[in-house]
Amino acid sequence: LHGFLTIDADKIAHKLLDENSAKIAEMFGSQYVDKNGKVIRKELGKIIFSNEENKLKLEALLHPLIKEEIVKESRVFELQNKPYFVDIPLFFEKMHYLIPRSLVIYTARDTQINRLMKRDNISKEEAELKISNQWDIEKKKQMADMVIDNSKDLKHLQNEVERIIGEII
Repeated sequence: LHGFLTIDADKIAHKLLDENSAKIAEMFGSQYVDKNGKVIRKELGKIIFSNEENKLKLEALLHPLIKEEIVKESRVFELQNKPYFVDIPLFFEKMHYLIPRSLVIYTARDTQINRLMKRDNISKEEAELKISNQWDIEKKKQMADMVIDNSKDLKHLQNEVERIIGEII
């Protein structure tokens, strides 16, 4: 991202899922872990996004570990005295992070659903279910310190990113 350092909570979560695959199998069943010890995320997602109890069980396992890793990585970046971004999809929902400024990449819900369907090759129902597990984007937009509008074309997005960089630097 324009040379900025980033910490990606989703990447951390994926790594932690696999590192804790034995616990995942114990909690939800061995059918959610392949023979190489990797969690079958798409299958696990089906029982997580559609069942609040399962979602809360998984979050109780992963969220403290994710936070610990984010804090660890941020300390490294801070020692380098460089600005960095922390990408946390559930930032507002969890609010357990001492992050001074928030930035939301905004697009309307319909566009979110269409992009998610295309990216993950899933049905509209699956995309809506995934998105329904997060706060409404309009609410996040209101809470953010800064907003990038990602509802138009790539050139517009590039201009929005440049505008935000100008505000940050």
